[in-house]
Amino acid sequence: MNTSRLHPALVGLAALLTAHAASAQSSMTLFGIVDASVSHYEAGPRSQTVLANSALNNTRLGFRGTEDLGGGMSANFWLEGALNVDDGNASGFNFARRSTVSLAGVWGELRLGRDFTPTFWNDAVFDFFNATGVGTSVISQARSSSTSPGRMPFTADFGANNPTYIRASNSVGYFLPPTLNGFYGQLQYAFDEQVSPGSNQGRYVAGRVGYLKGPVNLAVAVGRTTGADPATAAAPDVSTVNVGASYDFGPAKLAGQYSREKYEKATASNTSTGYMLGVSVPLGVGSLNAAYSWVDIDLPGTPSADKIALGYVHNLSKRTALYATVAHLGNKNRSQLTVANSLQGTANASSTGYDFGIRHIF
Repeated sequence: MNTSRLHPALVGLAALLTAHAASAQSSMTLFGIVDASVSHYEAGPRSQTVLANSALNNTRLGFRGTEDLGGGMSANFWLEGALNVDDGNASGFNFARRSTVSLAGVWGELRLGRDFTPTFWNDAVFDFFNATGVGTSVISQARSSSTSPGRMPFTADFGANNPTYIRASNSVGYFLPPTLNGFYGQLQYAFDEQVSPGSNQGRYVAGRVGYLKGPVNLAVAVGRTTGADPATAAAPDVSTVNVGASYDFGPAKLAGQYSREKYEKATASNTSTGYMLGVSVPLGVGSLNAAYSWVDIDLPGTPSADKIALGYVHNLSKRTALYATVAHLGNKNRSQLTVANSLQGTANASSTGYDFGIRHIF
């Protein structure tokens, strides 16, 4: 096969797959999700219809593997990148979703690389819309690090400058072993990699602890990202605390979340507070999901936004599903969030949208 035209990362992965055949005690898995939808968004006088990616689950391609080291120890790696179904990643492919190597044993797991942050997990785990598509809670939208028009929260002083909202690069993480009678936990430290003496901009410290057993899941997370010195609106210090909980009653599963995030500059600070309540009802081979979320910020006038979302997922098989989601978002007191990060909002204007799509897991 001529490899001269392949992306260098894929050439390297091909070499890994070849090496795998020579090791009986090692395993490698190719995995991913392909998710595409026809989606429509409206915000004030603007509207947009697109072939969207990741309206139910984030589209991705990944490679993960493990080697048995004996004595209950294993070495592991995970490389995962985002894909765009509409253009096949015309801009290129990388492993920015996750790139880690780790050692694991009865004592837990020590993981190094780019990984999801402890403070993000509650936003995703307790959201029945998986923090994707038009159903994403406004808590997630207000915390996004994206500078896309529909994600710009409220004012230039708040919100669009949290580089560790979802993931942290240069991180070292420790995970409790899955043998603690339902208790789980994670600690993470991300190096700022700045020259000393000087600023610690980019340093991230966080932890998450929870309990999952039977129908109950409860977790709390805290984290802090160090900004510039002195901190500015472009690079503030960011402190986060959130709590999530769910309970499966059988006929329905309820979930809720409380989240508080503080952006601190040298001259001022702003805090956002958010709440989310959701329900998922099994219906035959599918499920009906609904959620209400609300967030506000302690700026003059208290800008706020709320969203109600309703969706249905129909499982054609264990791997393939059809889905539909509709959502309505309201803004007050100069807030201008929209249901999509590609659509510019208008202060105080409402926004609506829908996703109709198919998702396949492999």
